[in-house]
Amino acid sequence: MTLGYPTFDLGRFDLNSGEVLHDGRLAYQTYGALNPAKDNAVVLPTFYTGTHWRNEGFFGPGRALDPAHHFIISINMFGNGLSSSPSNAPDGQSGSRFPQVTLWDNVRAQHTLVTEHLGIERLRLVAGWSMAGCQSYQWGAQYPDMVDAILPFCASTKTSPHNIVFLEGVKAALQADQTWNNGDYDAQPERGLRAFGRVYAGWAFSQTWYRNGLYKNLGFETVEELLVDWENDHVDNWDANNLLVKLRAWQMGDISANVLYGGDFAKSLAAISARAIVMPSSSDLYFPPKDNEIEVAGMANAELRVYETDWGHCVASPGNDAGFAAFLDDALAELLAT
Repeated sequence: MTLGYPTFDLGRFDLNSGEVLHDGRLAYQTYGALNPAKDNAVVLPTFYTGTHWRNEGFFGPGRALDPAHHFIISINMFGNGLSSSPSNAPDGQSGSRFPQVTLWDNVRAQHTLVTEHLGIERLRLVAGWSMAGCQSYQWGAQYPDMVDAILPFCASTKTSPHNIVFLEGVKAALQADQTWNNGDYDAQPERGLRAFGRVYAGWAFSQTWYRNGLYKNLGFETVEELLVDWENDHVDNWDANNLLVKLRAWQMGDISANVLYGGDFAKSLAAISARAIVMPSSSDLYFPPKDNEIEVAGMANAELRVYETDWGHCVASPGNDAGFAAFLDDALAELLAT
């Protein structure tokens, strides 16, 4: 146990790129108990700036995902500062020398944790928001015989060109800091991190959300107050190299980019046999419903449920929209009852 959460040692871990992650580890947390039949396990990967603590906003007593009934495994993504990351890697792979990881690598590591360490051979559900939702798609394609159901919300199976361009913008803002030094900085590039947060805030919510002043629902009197808060969050909580390792994994997101499917996107979609409810936000600026509509058409057992909202991508952030939480719980309950 480290800092109140368990870690699982992966040791030498071969990556999809051909590189090797040395002394790899996954940080995770479990909630509830595995039943005797071992058929109540649910995996929640983490999202881009998330940790297992943030995932706690998606479940609880009396909710669709309830530790009284389900064994919930919340697994931290590579690069989030808890699992193997540039900020905590041993000498030789720390900082800018950290190898590139993909969603395939994340899910293969999670599969190793779930099967070899926890002794679970089947998952009732894999679900998640944003990059965590991308990983739920990845689970469905990578291990189709193991997953009963998936519920990706505000996510995609393959990162779109427009999404890649958005991410290039926030990356460029960070790297423009003159102290960035190609990732070999002596101290965190604070100006770059502030710029990263300020640019990102423009994409996280919709145009209508800003026009109608819905930032006041979060306690901000002005847009500038919101932007300063986003700046401070990135300076206070994130390592620059960690952010960029995850960002690159996001840009490379593609459930077909691996030895199983060899880039055949249609084949990888068709391979997802799990029951799927795909849940986009109607106003998400980088995971738009149209992309999900195309994906669902190629999946064997999937349904598209669009949540109508002005909150954009951040409608799903725990605590932002009670209506979305209820919408999500209804879909989760349906999948878990199947």
